[in-house]
Amino acid sequence: MFFMEITKALLGAGCFWGIEEYYRKIDGIKDTKVGYSGGDFSNPSYEDVCSKTTGHAEVILIKFDVNFVSYSKILDHFWICHDPTQLNRQGFSIGTQYRSAIFYYSDEQKNIAEKSKSVFQKKLFSPIVTEITKAKEFFIAEDYHQCYIQKKRQPEK
Repeated sequence: MFFMEITKALLGAGCFWGIEEYYRKIDGIKDTKVGYSGGDFSNPSYEDVCSKTTGHAEVILIKFDVNFVSYSKILDHFWICHDPTQLNRQGFSIGTQYRSAIFYYSDEQKNIAEKSKSVFQKKLFSPIVTEITKAKEFFIAEDYHQCYIQKKRQPEK
């Protein structure tokens, strides 16, 4: 008998639209939601986060089946789907809400993240600036942000 073993990862890697689209396509990913985390402001809106006063980053909450994809593999994808050497930005998206961050839920995730960062750093010339921090509350973003790229590809009705 086969049982799914669902766990979660919380990552910040610039604008959450592209990161969500990237992760949605990986085998073993069961659900993605974009939102805000890492700050100290309850129930922020997109406008609140863009005001740079909340401390939150744009993040993706990933639920995945560990029988198909490991947390370590999730992080392998994380390092290549954005530039972890850019401080508080990804390309033209600038600000602390676009920072590179791994928010861990357990000591095991923290250890895997730190090891993964160390291994990936050896492949780069510039220092990785990704923060590795204990996860705080996740606040789901507005509906129009969920699967945004997928929605934009569909013809208007």
